[in-house]
Amino acid sequence: MKNILLLGYVVVMLLECSSCASPQPEEDYGWLKSAIDTSVRQLEETVADIGDSVLLPRSIWTGYDIDFLCSQLQQNPMTFKDSLRVKPVTEVLGTRRYCTSIYDWTSGFFPGNLWLIYQITGKENLKDAAIHFTNFLYPVRKYKGTHDIGFMMNCSYGNAYRLAPADSVRQALIQTADNLCGRFDSKIGCIRSWDFGRWNFPVIIDNMMNLDLLFYVYRLTGNPQYKEIALQHARVTQQHQFREDYSSYHVVSYNDDRSVEEKCTHQGKNDDSAWARGQAWGVYGYTSCYRESKNTLFLQQAKNIAAMIMDRVKTEDLIPLWDYDAPDTPETPRDVSAASITASALIELSTLTENGQIYLNYAEKLLHSLSSDAYLAKAGTNQGFLLMHSVGSLPNGSEIDTPLNYADYYYLEALLRYMQVKRLDYESL
Repeated sequence: MKNILLLGYVVVMLLECSSCASPQPEEDYGWLKSAIDTSVRQLEETVADIGDSVLLPRSIWTGYDIDFLCSQLQQNPMTFKDSLRVKPVTEVLGTRRYCTSIYDWTSGFFPGNLWLIYQITGKENLKDAAIHFTNFLYPVRKYKGTHDIGFMMNCSYGNAYRLAPADSVRQALIQTADNLCGRFDSKIGCIRSWDFGRWNFPVIIDNMMNLDLLFYVYRLTGNPQYKEIALQHARVTQQHQFREDYSSYHVVSYNDDRSVEEKCTHQGKNDDSAWARGQAWGVYGYTSCYRESKNTLFLQQAKNIAAMIMDRVKTEDLIPLWDYDAPDTPETPRDVSAASITASALIELSTLTENGQIYLNYAEKLLHSLSSDAYLAKAGTNQGFLLMHSVGSLPNGSEIDTPLNYADYYYLEALLRYMQVKRLDYESL
């Protein structure tokens, strides 16, 4: 009997000691609060700097050195000289570069950045600025000249309708989606990307991102045509745009009978290389397609692309080189835009699959890197952009090692998605 009582006493004492143990420290989100506050200050100062001008920030002007491009592309300059952009004049180097017009493919990202930071913080002055800059893009609803109308209008008007719905915004989205559907060829099964170049019917991996506009308008209207066109494009792209290791070609051009005319690159190191941002577009696009369709073929595609990215990116901080096949040297530029797109995609992917923690962990490491001093600009610097060290189109000598408005957009989207997964709100940080 004494032994039983003694055992009971020991158990009670152990339970009491365990209850008195120090609580586990809460996770430190100081980095997240700092990143958001820096983003707020950068965007507020940029809005104030632009004032009432009809200007949409895109990047910072940079030039290029032919010898450096040759070392990165490992090609004779004669093979790419015709694609080089005209060098900017010396006087503008280091200054803010604006979109050439509202029809610039990146025009929707700055208004989108303002909508996202408003959603994160609830600051009404940021909402007012978002409305102001979004209104500039209203004529784009009539534009039919590129697939990028999805980027342009979904990032601006799409966010506007989520956060400040109005009938005119809804109608602008529907009209834009109709124009995007007008670029769909039922014989080929894809949405035409570009109306320029040597190709018969070019489709680029970037086009996977514009499907979100069609999914959004399907939900707004209930018209299945939008969704069906998007998913058909995704199926044909999945069949032809990817290699056995799930890396993607940048450009696939089709003949009128759907046979493949050419597989090549326009922004990567070479036709067979894995251009970093293209891989990010792919994992993001197929994650969206699975979210909307619940077709497990799209889920598996997203997971396969994610696995390829996590296997092939070898940098210590996980920020990829501008092309996975670029020379692995200290001089080779990183592409922060590819990292921010990937982070946002993987956070969403983590919520759609049973083994999602592996994707969330990877995305969290990316966000920590992006939010470090190595990539997140100090407030008051970087011409008001959030992130440093992206690459637009190295083979064209365009936007090399510079901030990009779309790198900032997907960074903010990734922060927002991260907060939603972690059930965090700005006021509690």
